[in-house]
Amino acid sequence: MSWLKGKTESATQLSARPPAAVELTPEGVLAAALPGKGAPPVVAFEPLPDGTLHPGISAPNLAIPDLVARAVRKALDQVSPRRRAITVIVPDSAVRVFMLDFDSLPAKPAEVIPVLRFRLRKMAPFDVEQAGISYQILSHNTDETRVLTAMIPGPVLAEYETAIRSAGYEPGSVLSASLAALARVDTDEPVLAACMNAGSLTTVIAHGQDLLLFRTLELPENPAQRLAEVQRDIAVASAYFEDKLNQRPQTLHYAGRGTAMEFGRWIQERELNVVDLVPPPATGAATALGPASLAGIAGALAGVV
Repeated sequence: MSWLKGKTESATQLSARPPAAVELTPEGVLAAALPGKGAPPVVAFEPLPDGTLHPGISAPNLAIPDLVARAVRKALDQVSPRRRAITVIVPDSAVRVFMLDFDSLPAKPAEVIPVLRFRLRKMAPFDVEQAGISYQILSHNTDETRVLTAMIPGPVLAEYETAIRSAGYEPGSVLSASLAALARVDTDEPVLAACMNAGSLTTVIAHGQDLLLFRTLELPENPAQRLAEVQRDIAVASAYFEDKLNQRPQTLHYAGRGTAMEFGRWIQERELNVVDLVPPPATGAATALGPASLAGIAGALAGVV
């Protein structure tokens, strides 16, 4: 799932994505590029000072845009992208994701966007007409069309795009962190996933090409309250998984700060085997990434040649 203002792109059109990606987080900027066909990505990380990036649907997200642009330039210059166009991954908190049902939709993508905007006017807590929007059809039959829609406020999108351009690159696609990470899920079996960053937790249930749940929860700063909220949200997602699929989830796929092992110990969830959605590398430059997760950029580059 990706969006550009005035343009839509299906998540299945991976070959159209740039062979480089950058993820912006409160902790820093993570960049990756594919140096050539079949080669593993080169990865680099540039930290950001505390308070530089505050993700959300209200601008400004970037408290110090020049510092963000400088970190983007440093990170990308280290991985030497083959093109100026890159995929930009933004925090989940800056995006709103909706799953909508329609009796039918126009055949032309340009005609679908106005229909989505009309439906979302009373659902999105920001100006829908100026928002960046993209969609993907999850399922379609004669009676119903189910659509995954991602939206980002226009001013917030402009902040991130400006930072990329100020760094000397061009935003070719824009993705939310969790939707980017989900591109690494390659199974028709039902999957329960959790993606956590400094300020939010996103829980997801994916089943083949369908999404049964996509929920982003803003987390409190108090450590005890944060743990309680995360434990509660994982429990709710697990119960929903069992209710919709008539089976208890055995595995939780994790992406975000730290490792799956650390997350599992923290939430003390004994009924779930917590595994990394994208395993951290054991060697190479990425060992200096600290708490950064490779799931988003790995998903953004999945299938790209």
